[in-house]
Amino acid sequence: MSSILDLDIFVRTADSGSFSAAARALELTPAAASIAIKRLETRLGVRLLVRSTRSLRLTDEGRRYLDSVRLALGALAEGEQALQAHTLGLSGTLQLAAPSDFGRNVLLPWLDEFKQQHPHIQLRLLLNDRNADLFREPVDIALRYGVPVDSSLVALPIAPQHRRMVCASPAYLAQHGTPQSPTELADHRAVLYLRNERAYDLWRFSRGSEVQEVRVSGDYVCDDGEVARRWALAGHGIVYKAQLDVQADLDAGRLLPLLTDWQGESAPFNLLCPHRAQVSERVKLLQAFLQQRCVALLA
Repeated sequence: MSSILDLDIFVRTADSGSFSAAARALELTPAAASIAIKRLETRLGVRLLVRSTRSLRLTDEGRRYLDSVRLALGALAEGEQALQAHTLGLSGTLQLAAPSDFGRNVLLPWLDEFKQQHPHIQLRLLLNDRNADLFREPVDIALRYGVPVDSSLVALPIAPQHRRMVCASPAYLAQHGTPQSPTELADHRAVLYLRNERAYDLWRFSRGSEVQEVRVSGDYVCDDGEVARRWALAGHGIVYKAQLDVQADLDAGRLLPLLTDWQGESAPFNLLCPHRAQVSERVKLLQAFLQQRCVALLA
């Protein structure tokens, strides 16, 4: 049987494309990492990696073997975590990426509660509104709205029926009136949010089988979900936001829901993992915890 260290070096080298990066992660020398791969190849009798002076890539055999190694290492890690959870309580690190508005204003107090329940877990949180590259960035899981573009990612549902909605501050509506249909939004000021460096200004609504799209405009445009919500609170315009982001403002009356007989576009809220093997006991507990909190908030 191959050693666990050799297998770990193989996975890290394949992911990073570098002996040096894999060696640094495991506090080894690049030479030691290279020797470990050669030892693994000798035992298997196949070439796993093709090396040149400037590049490193997996062979077909290496790609097939990599999937099995990930599953094996994941199963081993999950077994160790289950044993630790039984004896010491759940432990380890959760490296999580989340949208800026939800992360700062909703998720942070929830994570404090989760940490109180599982004091041996370490939290590492990355907040931004771009989609984190789970294969390259220092995060293991990510909370995201919408259907994942990358079909290779594992999507664990948090709020599968979640949607976007339009709302505005009482001050804005008192000054500019309340739209009664989606088409009337074109005559109002919108707070716009950038998606992939362009303004998301085509808002979609449905009512039964009827679907309407309306092009909106406004003077306030940003690439940060929290800023968009704050501008709406300040009365700068109507905003089209994930309901989870604005539910506390709706409950407090700081924002008012609009077009309540129409539905905004679907925005299922998921916890994303790069591989099924990384759905650890920690991740499963976090998923269940967040599901409960989202149901309570939206209720």
